[in-house]
Amino acid sequence: MFVIGAVLTFAVNVQLDWINLDLVGGLLMGAGLVVFVIGLVFMLRKRQSVTTVRSGVDASGETVAQRRTATTNDDNL
Repeated sequence: MFVIGAVLTFAVNVQLDWINLDLVGGLLMGAGLVVFVIGLVFMLRKRQSVTTVRSGVDASGETVAQRRTATTNDDNL
C-alpha cells in the first residue's frame, strides 16, 4: 500500500477533475505505515502458554504440576 501511494503521489502527473491522486496517494501511504506498525507489534509481542498436568490420585489428594513457557522473538531464531 505504501509503495502504491508513493507512486500515485510522486510519479503520476495526471490531473483528473473527479479525484485528487496526491490525496489518495497520501492516504495509501499513511494506511500502509499503520498496517506495518500493527504487524510489528503483533510479531514482537511476548507469547506465553500454561500447561497443567494432573497425575495420580492417592489418599492425600492429587499431584498437580504446572509448567509455563514463554517464547520471545529471540527463541524463534
